[in-house]
Amino acid sequence: MRKIRGGIYLVIDPSLDKTVLTGKLKSVLQEKISVVQIWDNFSSQQDNSELITGIVRLCHKKNVPVLINNRWEWIIKAGLDGVHFDHVPGDLEKIKGKIKSEFIAGLTCSNDLSLVGWADENNMDYISFCSVFPSATATSCELVTFETIKEARKMTTLPIFLSGGIKPENMEKLNGLSFDGVAVISGVMNSALPDESVKKYLRKLEAKSI
Repeated sequence: MRKIRGGIYLVIDPSLDKTVLTGKLKSVLQEKISVVQIWDNFSSQQDNSELITGIVRLCHKKNVPVLINNRWEWIIKAGLDGVHFDHVPGDLEKIKGKIKSEFIAGLTCSNDLSLVGWADENNMDYISFCSVFPSATATSCELVTFETIKEARKMTTLPIFLSGGIKPENMEKLNGLSFDGVAVISGVMNSALPDESVKKYLRKLEAKSI
C-alpha cells in the first residue's frame, strides 16, 4: 500500500473542465507530489467513473496515491488508494468491511483536539488541519490556532498536514510548528504554471525551521 508521510498534498476540483484539469495535473506530476485528493465537488453532468479512473491512471504512473474526499465507495469502484474524511465516520468498521483491503484514511481536524485523539486511536494514516489561514476554498473550516497544532503534535506521531490559505509567501509564518506537509488547491491549480508553484512550496518546506 502506498504511504503518506508528508510533503505536498494536492487537492483537485473535479468540476473543472476535464482538459484543463488533466493538463494541470500532468504538469504537477512532473514534480514531487506526495498525494492527490479528489475533492467531492462533482458536476451533475460528469461521467465520474471515467474522470476518476483517468486521474488514478495518471497518478499511479508516478506512484502517487489518490484519495477521494468522503465518498469512500469509489475506492472499490475505481481503484483509489484511500479516503479523506471531513468528519469522523460513524461506521468506520463497516466501511473497512465493505472495502475488504487496506486503504489510506485521513481526517480533517479543527480546534477540537478530541478529533486528534480519535484519529490516533483509530489508526488514521494522517490528519489535516483546516483552516490555518483564511481561504476562499476552505470556507467551511474554522481558523485553527497555532497552539492547537502544537498540542496535536504532543498527542500523536501521525503525519500532520496544514491546509487553508497557505501560499509560499506566508509559509514562514508557520516556522516553529511541527508539521509534515501542506495541503494546497488554488495555490497550485489556479496557477498558469502549476509545476513552478509546486517547486516554490517544496523549497519552503525544505527550508522550514522545524
